[in-house]
Amino acid sequence: MIDFYFWTTPNGYKVLQFLEETGIPYRIIPLNISKGEQFEPEFLKISPNNKMPAIVDHDPIEGDKPITIFESGAILLYLAEKTGRFIPKDIKVRAEVLQWLFWQMGGLGPFAGQNFHFAHYAPEHLPYAINRYVDETARLFKVMDKQLANREYLAGEYCIADMASYPWVAIYKRLEQDLNDFPNLRHWYERIKSRPATISAYEIGRTINTIPTVTEESKKILLGQKAETLAA
Repeated sequence: MIDFYFWTTPNGYKVLQFLEETGIPYRIIPLNISKGEQFEPEFLKISPNNKMPAIVDHDPIEGDKPITIFESGAILLYLAEKTGRFIPKDIKVRAEVLQWLFWQMGGLGPFAGQNFHFAHYAPEHLPYAINRYVDETARLFKVMDKQLANREYLAGEYCIADMASYPWVAIYKRLEQDLNDFPNLRHWYERIKSRPATISAYEIGRTINTIPTVTEESKKILLGQKAETLAA
């Protein structure tokens, strides 16, 4: 059984897609990040960075003690290796999957996240910052579009790199992007969107986060964390 600490963010949906694709037994433990539940001391023991998602695997392949994992990319890689699903054994193809997974973790996610922050959360309207991250998001979308010119998925077959990237592309409108500008990416998006596991993952999310609103108070919780806060 996997304990899955989840909220309806792009990073949360990555792992939920994998769990739904594979049918691994799991239970969701919702963490409402707008209420600051990710900063509870008990969760800090599982996720030292106070970020979700995180998992606790109570049935690891080796040993009898539960394994805790934080960081969505690390979770995807762990679950792929545990199940032998959505990651190839061939070392060359595996390397391609991993480079696109790391590309998402180091590029698409952080830059799209900053895009979203400055467009929707920042207390000041900063045109330079907004334009900087909107343009970089578009560049990254173009990188994907070129990669998908002659293949259906980022590394050929559907894999954890696609699962990692899809939730960030799925919010393209809020990232000020038009998928018609990226036709190969648009087809990729539609293929993944129509997968039964993707549909069920987002349906589950809607049942958990029934009031997806952000208030000024929740912004203080989400954006007001400092080193001193963590030390406390």
